[in-house]
Amino acid sequence: MALNNPYQSYQQSSVNTASPGELTLMLYNGCLKFINLAKHGIQSKDIQAKNLNIQKAQNIVQELMVTLNMDLEVSQNMMSLYDFMNRRLIDANIKNDLQALEEVEGLVTEFRDTWKQVIQLNRQKQHSQGGMA
Repeated sequence: MALNNPYQSYQQSSVNTASPGELTLMLYNGCLKFINLAKHGIQSKDIQAKNLNIQKAQNIVQELMVTLNMDLEVSQNMMSLYDFMNRRLIDANIKNDLQALEEVEGLVTEFRDTWKQVIQLNRQKQHSQGGMA
């Protein structure tokens, strides 16, 4: 049972108490994890693991797409990139294409690293404003 497992309880608590920015960071990290597991599945010829993990990565990309505010131009640009990533994940799944997975991995890594910087800058800004009050 999940509630008896301290690690699962911690994970659930982390998700429940995370800010929207931290949740996005968790999605990027999860996507990278599943891409790496899918790459391992291709390399070890474990088609079931490859398929399952690519689908999990696709689900994350689709969740990121749903959360975009399409009133913003940057969101429209991100939607195009997420759509490209989703299509490359489909290619990777159909063709056992490691290069397609690596392309998506590169994009997700860039997004994750940028998002991490945004979170850090926001924290610094909040701390400096809090100190002036």
